Amino acid sequence: GWHQGRFEWGPRALGNRSILADPRRADMKDIVNVKIKFREPFRPFAPSVLVEKAGDYFALDHPEKHYPARFMLYVTDVIENKRDVLPAITHVDGTGRLQTVRKELNPKYYSLIESFGQATGVPVVLNTSFNLKGEPIVNTPAEAFNSFSKSGMDMLVLGNYVVDKDKLP
Repeated sequence: GWHQGRFEWGPRALGNRSILADPRRADMKDIVNVKIKFREPFRPFAPSVLVEKAGDYFALDHPEKHYPARFMLYVTDVIENKRDVLPAITHVDGTGRLQTVRKELNPKYYSLIESFGQATGVPVVLNTSFNLKGEPIVNTPAEAFNSFSKSGMDMLVLGNYVVDKDKLP
């Protein structure tokens, strides 16, 4: 779970109230759907990608010019030779509903994705709204911790604090 800064308003989680996961794992879509979100296993997830790397993974010329992609409102093809690299966010039709992330708009989220990219070679994360089935997106740290506690999430980042479920009493 990732809970940072101000609450986001709208239909998508854009990096302040998100459940994040490794998009490289084919089983991650099922894990997040079944053990965390408690919803149907076929439901797809969106990728968040650094704007300057988006063209390396998605059929998107000049990603910096695609305004809707900033808000996860743009669906495009995952480049064919990257579909096996990103199975958890590649929809059955080979597309992804991506969010491009800019450093100047969300520096902390950008830094997280950048660090993930440095560690894995893939500057993309699976991103879904931080809520459980039938519940609104979390707003407060207490709501985030409650959802974290009731789900199969293993880690929760609240601002600069990290909670590891394995280390809880």
